[in-house]
Amino acid sequence: MESMPKLDRDLFRAEMRVELDRVLQEVTDAVDEALPGRVIRDSEEKARDALDRFRKTAYEKALQLKIDAAEAAFPGPVNTTTGKRHRHKGRQEYSVLTINGRLRLFRTRWHDAQESSSTPADAWLDEAEATISAGVREMACRVNQNASSFLTAAEMLARAAHLDLSKESLRQLVEGEGRAVQQAMQQAELTPAWSATECQTEQGTTRVYAGCDGVKVPLVTNAEKQKRRTKVKAKRRRCGRKCQPLPRAKTGADNAYKEFKVGYLYSETKEHRYVGVTAGNHEAAGRMLRRMSDQIGLLAAEERVGLIDGAPWIRNQFELHGLVTDLGLDFYHLQDNVQKARRSVFGEDSSEGQTWLQELLHTFKHEGYNTAWDSLTAWRGRLRSPAKRSAANQLMQYVAERKEMIRYPEFIEHHWQIGSGPTESECKTTTHRVKHRGRRWDSQNAEAMMALAALHDSGMWNQHWTTLAV
Repeated sequence: MESMPKLDRDLFRAEMRVELDRVLQEVTDAVDEALPGRVIRDSEEKARDALDRFRKTAYEKALQLKIDAAEAAFPGPVNTTTGKRHRHKGRQEYSVLTINGRLRLFRTRWHDAQESSSTPADAWLDEAEATISAGVREMACRVNQNASSFLTAAEMLARAAHLDLSKESLRQLVEGEGRAVQQAMQQAELTPAWSATECQTEQGTTRVYAGCDGVKVPLVTNAEKQKRRTKVKAKRRRCGRKCQPLPRAKTGADNAYKEFKVGYLYSETKEHRYVGVTAGNHEAAGRMLRRMSDQIGLLAAEERVGLIDGAPWIRNQFELHGLVTDLGLDFYHLQDNVQKARRSVFGEDSSEGQTWLQELLHTFKHEGYNTAWDSLTAWRGRLRSPAKRSAANQLMQYVAERKEMIRYPEFIEHHWQIGSGPTESECKTTTHRVKHRGRRWDSQNAEAMMALAALHDSGMWNQHWTTLAV
């Protein structure tokens, strides 16, 4: 792109001098007219509004002078076939929402019967020719992360930043940005700024932990979509005005909930973290984890430790893609299953059951699987009730199926973690925006919202908005 000429700074100062005098007068009046004991309370909003108007005016004037200088320096476009210059169609308004407010700019439109119309100034200002700037998009996504709804987020944006977006416009903007983030991560256009070789431990080795889990996300069913559409049609009929046709109906989900997958790679201290999400099945989760591991060079780590809840699909994907060298069962999931057996055999408040629980968990943690298995076998042999034996059988089957992952003494000896708490916690943070009462989503939109949360938790938020947001 050709370099643009500089705007006339002397002219800019001269035109803004009147505006500066006006804003100084407004701020002075706001402070002087405030009541004693309420000076800040009575003047802060008025001063802020005056300064906001000045900021918007100054930015709008600077951009307009820049457009004027560029259009004066460069002639209009020509037809690539005939070489004839396009027709000058006059100056037309162009509106763009920026973090400095909504701006109204005027630029020249050119027309050619063979090559249609063009406004070169739009591309000079922003190569994406977006009507909402990257700064506004980033701010909207940031505010939305902790909002309970798009309506609340729009209200917060209007109050905090004086940016007016409707609930629907904000929804489309945020979901669109989320899809762009997800695509950038899937295509490896957006990668962490750290590698596995940087994950140093106090023991002098490089260590990366890997985790994965499924989370239930509420979706809009097909029946709910049809119900919503019927309500909209009825409301339109009551208005009595002719409206544009509704867009083509999208097919809803078969079930009210769907399991999404969350993958997590992290260092010992959690200083380095990388989160991925997918609405796909277990195979899609495996491919996602493989891509994530390749991006950080996971194979270069001296210790690659997997901590999972014991679900067979997670174990299979870890083994299929060769993600880790050592795979462990989350100690707290084992504890939950031992607790269930304790309640069934001993009852809720039995002191004998509590003693048995503590001794068995201590054996698993410090003596290993074989000793714990012998203890379980002897314990089961003393049970006579069919219901109690059934509870013992379930616990022993759970343990036996995960024998190779129950390696707590070895993990402790190597100073490895034995709990998948970081992964469980990450599942909660990535679904924080999409869950809770009254929230229902299309699958791709829920995935987009979770992608934004994953971007933030991976520490790549600023990286995305400074390099890829166009």
